[in-house]
Amino acid sequence: MHKIGIIGGGQLGKMMILDAKRLDYYFVILDPTKNCPADSIADEHIVAGFDDVEAIKQLAAKVDVVTYEFEHINAQALQMLEQQGHKVYPSSETLLHIQNKLVQKDWLRKHDIPVPDYVKVGNIQEILEAGKTYGYPIILKTCTGGYDGKGNAVIRQESDVQEAFEALGAGKLPLMVEEFVPFEKEVSILVCRSANGDIQVFPVAENVHVNSILDETTVPAVISEDSTKEAMDIARKTVQVFGCCGMLCIELFVKKDGHILVNELAPRPHNSGHYTIEGCYTSQYENHIRAILGQPLGDSSLIRPTAMKNIIGQSNGVANVQGLEEAYERPGVKIHIYGKEKVAIGRKMGHITATAPTIEEALESVRYAYSKLRLL
Repeated sequence: MHKIGIIGGGQLGKMMILDAKRLDYYFVILDPTKNCPADSIADEHIVAGFDDVEAIKQLAAKVDVVTYEFEHINAQALQMLEQQGHKVYPSSETLLHIQNKLVQKDWLRKHDIPVPDYVKVGNIQEILEAGKTYGYPIILKTCTGGYDGKGNAVIRQESDVQEAFEALGAGKLPLMVEEFVPFEKEVSILVCRSANGDIQVFPVAENVHVNSILDETTVPAVISEDSTKEAMDIARKTVQVFGCCGMLCIELFVKKDGHILVNELAPRPHNSGHYTIEGCYTSQYENHIRAILGQPLGDSSLIRPTAMKNIIGQSNGVANVQGLEEAYERPGVKIHIYGKEKVAIGRKMGHITATAPTIEEALESVRYAYSKLRLL
């Protein structure tokens, strides 16, 4: 029996376990929260912080392979595991190239993968220089630690520079400025590479964000054949130049001329790939597990048009889901509740998926189900 360790016990870890339990694999998770989403279905749970090196060593000693469900972890601890002979996928080298957004962009640019223009900055003067170079608006980003819009600030004019600089730590964290891309659409593409070299690319998904948090995903993305091909080519090239084993999500901008720019990478299953559970022949979670075990990958093609809508917390308190009966009135709807004990404003609590003959019907179904659900 394969034994798999996951650093992180959130919803992504939970969905990996749900898919892999069909083959009776054994899972050990490491997460500081006792009742985290994956706790109820993991075989063992090491309750410890993500920077607890001894706990990470304990996890590795219990399993055949270690993976992780988010990238803000101690890459040096993963390097140590690899030096001790443990299998870690994605590797510490992949993580080190992706964890810092400046390093990530440098690596993409070095391999001729198209990205927005960017520059490293360390103080207000350098941000002002970048504003002159690119023209406003510009995006100020922390190089490490940001997600769901955290760690980003849009600077619309010169007078906003001071406030944005202070909001992102006033130079305590490494910073970069990116040119503002007036994109037509935000899309993402998932690609998986197995330890045996097998590669599967998932369909291009179209994403809509609200308050910098993913709100809805529809698949296939309504973009030109040329844009789709360009995204697919970028996905195959990127997963190889980063030496990634497992799932890689590539967030992309489709420019007005149809060309593609890479926004950011995540070396793991991704929120915008939740649709793959119902929408594809093999989900991102199953392929991730197959990949880290060196198995052939499953067919990643779309079964039929699919829509996904996130269930995001609108209040703070104890999570109590109501309205499932009404939400399930549409036959194509599937509801996923993550099992987080507390609801918080902006927190991802679950998601709804629907498949249908058309994207419009699938989207209408998930919106209908969402309107009936309440998190009290």
